[in-house]
Amino acid sequence: MAILVGGIGASHSPTIGFAKDTGKQNDPAWAPIFEGFAQIRQWVQKEKIDVIFTIYNDHVTSFFFDHYSAFCLGIDDQYVAADEGGGPRKIAPVKGHLGLASHIGFSLVADEFDMSFFQGKPVDHGFLSPLGMLGDDNGPWQGAVVPLQVGVLQLPIPNARRCYKLGKSLRKAIESYPEDLRVAVMATGGLSHQVHGERAGFINEARDDEFLDLLEKSPEALVEKRLAEYAALGGMEGAEVIMWLIMRGALSDKVNLAHKSTYAPSATNIATLVFEDTGSAPSKAGVEAYRAHVGYELAGAEKLEGTYPFTLDRSRANYRVNAFLHRLIVPAHRARFKNDFDALAIEYGLTEEETALIKNREWLKLIQRGVSFFVLEKMAAVLGVSNPEVYAHFRGETLEQYLATRKQAITYSVSGDVED
Repeated sequence: MAILVGGIGASHSPTIGFAKDTGKQNDPAWAPIFEGFAQIRQWVQKEKIDVIFTIYNDHVTSFFFDHYSAFCLGIDDQYVAADEGGGPRKIAPVKGHLGLASHIGFSLVADEFDMSFFQGKPVDHGFLSPLGMLGDDNGPWQGAVVPLQVGVLQLPIPNARRCYKLGKSLRKAIESYPEDLRVAVMATGGLSHQVHGERAGFINEARDDEFLDLLEKSPEALVEKRLAEYAALGGMEGAEVIMWLIMRGALSDKVNLAHKSTYAPSATNIATLVFEDTGSAPSKAGVEAYRAHVGYELAGAEKLEGTYPFTLDRSRANYRVNAFLHRLIVPAHRARFKNDFDALAIEYGLTEEETALIKNREWLKLIQRGVSFFVLEKMAAVLGVSNPEVYAHFRGETLEQYLATRKQAITYSVSGDVED
C-alpha cells in the first residue's frame, strides 16, 4: 500500500522560478530562497519520495473565469510549462501518476467532494516554481506528481474548514492505494502578500510566523478562521494559504517539524516547510472497507451487457481522439474534417487505428475503445447521420429495425440549420 510520509509547504511566487532560471544561487539577496528549498530537496531524497501530491492555484493561465472550479484534479501523464504571457519557461515536463490520480479522484467524490478533472492543460508558476527547485540544475522534480488546482482567485471559494476536511479524505485515499508508493503532500502559495489595489506590497511577517506555528501545533485554530480574517492578516492574495490546510489535514494530529524557514525580500514572504507524519498505518480491514466505499456507487455497472462506463482511466487513455472529435464544434475544424480529413488526422497525431475507426464510421468500436458518445454525436451531425442511425449500429440493426422498437419512428440529430 501507499504510505503518506509527510507534508511540504512551499511558496510559489514567480520570484522563485526567476531566481533559478537566472542563476541567482550565489547572490546574497537571493541565496536564502535556494537554502530553504535545498532543505526540502534533501528531505525528499532522504525519504525516497515517489509521488508528490501538489496543491496549487493557477494564476488565470490555464484556468479562466469562463469555467472556474473549486477543486480540479489533474489526470495527465505529464505537465508542461504554460505560457504566462512572455513565453513558457524552459523547464522539462513533470511526470504524472495516472493510477494514484484516478484513485484519489474516485475517493474524493465518494467522500462527497464535488471534484472536477483536467488534462491537456499546461501548468504555470503556481505549480512549477516550487517543483522546479526540487530537481537538479537541468529540470524539476524527477519523480511523479498528482496536481490539485484550487480555485482561490474568484469568490466565493472553499473555506478553511472545507480544505482541512478534504485533506482528511486525501489521507484515506492515499493510504488505500494498493501500489507500494512513498507519497508526500505539498501545499504551495503564500505566505502573506497582496498584489492588487492600494494595499499592494502588504506583508505581515509576524502573522506568518504565527500561522506556521499554529499549522504545526494547533491547525484547528486556523480551520475556524474566516476568509476575511485571512485577508486582513495576510493580504487578499495571501489568503491562499488555506490550501496549506489540505496538506495539514492529510497528516497525523502530531507531526515532527523537520524544517521551517521564511524570507521576505520583496512582494511576498517566501516560506519552506517540512512536516514528518507520525501516524500509524491503517488496519487492513479499514483499508478494505474504504476501498469498498470508494467503489460502492459503480459496483456492478461493469457487468451490464453493452455498457462501457466512461471512467477517468478511459477518458485519459482516449483524450487525443475525444479532443479531436470535440473540436467539431469549431467551424474551421469541421470544414477540414469533411474536406481534408487525412491531413487533419495526421496534424492532430491520430494513430492509424483511430483514423480508420473514424473514417469507417465504426461507431460501436469507438465506444468500446473509450470514445464518448457525446463527441460521436457531433461527428454524426457533421456527417449527416442521425442519432437513431448510430443507435441502430450499436445494436447491430438497420435503422428500420431500430425504429420499429420505438413508439414513434422519428429521426433527429444535434446538427444546426446552417451549413458551413
